[in-house]
Amino acid sequence: MELPGYRGRSQQLLRSSNVAVGDLVQVRVRNNAYKGTLLPRYEYADDHHIAIKLANGYNIGISTNNIVLVKRIRSGKAPRLVQTPLSSIDNKLPRIAVISTGGTIASRIDYRTGGVVPAVSAADLHSLMPELNNEVRVESEEILNISSENVRPKHWTLMAQTVEKQVATGMNGVVITHGTDTMGYSAAALSFALLGVPIPVIFVGSQRSSDRPSSDANLNLVGAARVASQASFSGVYVAMHIGLGDDLLAVHLGTRTRKNHTSRRDAFQSVNSEIAATVKDKLIEENKLRLPRRGSASDFQARSKFDDRVALVKYYPALDPDLFEFLIQRRIKGIIIEGTGLGHISADLHKAIKTAIDSGIVVGMTSQCLWGRVRMTVYDTGRDLLKIGVIPLEDMLAETALVKMMWVLGNYKRPEEIVSTLVDNLAGEITLRSPLRVGSK
Repeated sequence: MELPGYRGRSQQLLRSSNVAVGDLVQVRVRNNAYKGTLLPRYEYADDHHIAIKLANGYNIGISTNNIVLVKRIRSGKAPRLVQTPLSSIDNKLPRIAVISTGGTIASRIDYRTGGVVPAVSAADLHSLMPELNNEVRVESEEILNISSENVRPKHWTLMAQTVEKQVATGMNGVVITHGTDTMGYSAAALSFALLGVPIPVIFVGSQRSSDRPSSDANLNLVGAARVASQASFSGVYVAMHIGLGDDLLAVHLGTRTRKNHTSRRDAFQSVNSEIAATVKDKLIEENKLRLPRRGSASDFQARSKFDDRVALVKYYPALDPDLFEFLIQRRIKGIIIEGTGLGHISADLHKAIKTAIDSGIVVGMTSQCLWGRVRMTVYDTGRDLLKIGVIPLEDMLAETALVKMMWVLGNYKRPEEIVSTLVDNLAGEITLRSPLRVGSK
């Protein structure tokens, strides 16, 4: 019998009942009976439960202590993803590209470990949203199939070049599926690399894989596709759940969003900014951010170079000044500091930072506080850092500042041009005035 994940008592029970994973079974307990498909279990599970998928789609575990009988109703096959056949598509519909890079939205449960692994292609993702067949023509392309923690600046370059290619073919919009853990970094990176992009480019992910009953993949993906094809604005955004329901999506500026919860479906928030828009069913409602409008693709060109010789240093009490000496030796070209409050660090570090700046390293200051802005003229410690040459980066997120530094150093060479570009608001990453309301989703 094929019984992956089962061992000990549960395995003995299933073997004696002559059933295998994928079989439709009836499981009788003392006061009830359940009918469903026998599922595999992950390798670290206990040995006294079996798992079945009910007809309503939910999975349940049943203790072997309560099982009276397991009976096979009919043989079956282990669960697998089957693509939904697509109907003929009207060639007059708007075209969007779905570019797959991996992540949970493009993953399935690995019952050996209980985790999720990259397994779903761009074509599979396309098949998960057949309701869009009467709205858009979806053209899928898989350029990566990696977990988001493995994304590097070279992958941002690949993403940007792929979008540039799709823009040149006349696409109405682009959706990029991406793992959520580093999606904020990638969205910020493409916000700079694709400055002036004439169509919407929407990053989308999910907190739960597409084969789980509680997955947010479908709503997020369908909503992102509708924004890409129908929205009147252009630029780079992130589209994810807002709230705990299943009917509303938030569209965040690519330079302003951050994953602020490990597992909730509404993990993403806009920081120091209102959300750009909301999506409910087919209704896209813009906020008040004066988003750029769609434009012509004729003169658009991506600037997709990134220099990864940049470090993000989070200040903490007792931070060793020798860290900056190490960064100098490693020939780092830029440092983003996450300082406390308005942009402060210990005076013990000032000499080391001055040495770094004198050696040619560009140093920018952000705050560990999520909301608010750096203001380094209020206290002596901040003014001292300004005299050394540390650049205040206003209300820019530290992660966005890191990515922007990589992009600036990859595309500009003259020191004065690097500094002026770093502090210039290019893609909504800096605002002149912080919003009164904080914690906006």
